[in-house]
Amino acid sequence: MSLVAVPFFDARDGGPAAHARARVAQALAVRDACLGWFPAGGALARVADPLVRRWMRRSASPYVEDIADIQAQLGRSGAWTLHGAYLFGCTALADEAAAGPRLRRTLDWPFPGLGRLAETVWQSGPAGDFVNVTWPGFVGVLTAMAPGRFAASINQAPMQRRTAADALRWTDYARNAMRPLWSKDTWPPEHLLRHVFETCVTFEEARALLERAPLARAVLFMLVGTKASERVVIEREETTFRTRVADEAIANAWQDARDGWEPRVCGIGRPAENNARRIAALSAWSGRDASSFDWVVPPVLNAFTRLSVDMSPANGSLRVMGWEPDASGNAVPVSAGSVSPSPG
Repeated sequence: MSLVAVPFFDARDGGPAAHARARVAQALAVRDACLGWFPAGGALARVADPLVRRWMRRSASPYVEDIADIQAQLGRSGAWTLHGAYLFGCTALADEAAAGPRLRRTLDWPFPGLGRLAETVWQSGPAGDFVNVTWPGFVGVLTAMAPGRFAASINQAPMQRRTAADALRWTDYARNAMRPLWSKDTWPPEHLLRHVFETCVTFEEARALLERAPLARAVLFMLVGTKASERVVIEREETTFRTRVADEAIANAWQDARDGWEPRVCGIGRPAENNARRIAALSAWSGRDASSFDWVVPPVLNAFTRLSVDMSPANGSLRVMGWEPDASGNAVPVSAGSVSPSPG
């Protein structure tokens, strides 16, 4: 199968707003891909935009005007709504390779189109440059690498359950989605991770900020540096954290099961079983120094897989592959790209 190249964009001058300005058609395609998945997605955006905008303006994020700028550029509702969405799952692994710590991750999102629309974007801040695997119109960071400093990714945390019946799970989805909208002076996790890449020079600085900054929602951060000891998983709730050395894969579950929390599902099976299978499969993978994406196989690969990324901050290499569902609903690769230690 012939793969198209993942676009590379230099946004060091202007950041995500400049990226969106130069890629308006692609940003609109991202909007349509996401909202089109929801019944009456356009109507949902018109209702949700004011709620998310009000929350973002009360949050700790310094990137609110970026979203406002992008909304104005697109000329349609939805930019605010998509920045409040949190529907993705992931499987990630940090380990030691010959060149130093290495972070591999898949990102699973139900929206068809996000695999072919993904781009690698060169961004910068006071602490230096970094490469963000993202989409036109998105201001946060879910997966990124700063050569010579660190790499990090976000996994969605388990869902807090207030009900026990499967038939009532949707009410917990709604409550968890709405809860951040009432918070104040807290960080959306993906905005905090961008802030970390922009302002933190060292692995230890990044770790401290990811552990301590007040968050609007629970999250799992995986962070690797350039030295053998620099690889951690940070399990975060709004004001608490648990940090451990990343010695196995993570998915969308706490390391130690806790009452009232349910792992997120990517693929088939019950939530806890699904997460256990993904963690076991990626943890057992033996090709730790390989340069291929041979590790992206079921159950890590599933119908919702849209991205796979391999990052090594010690040598500055980053590789990405985009995935989309085929006619049978199985995810297949559609795009690929890489960034050298000196992008551009």
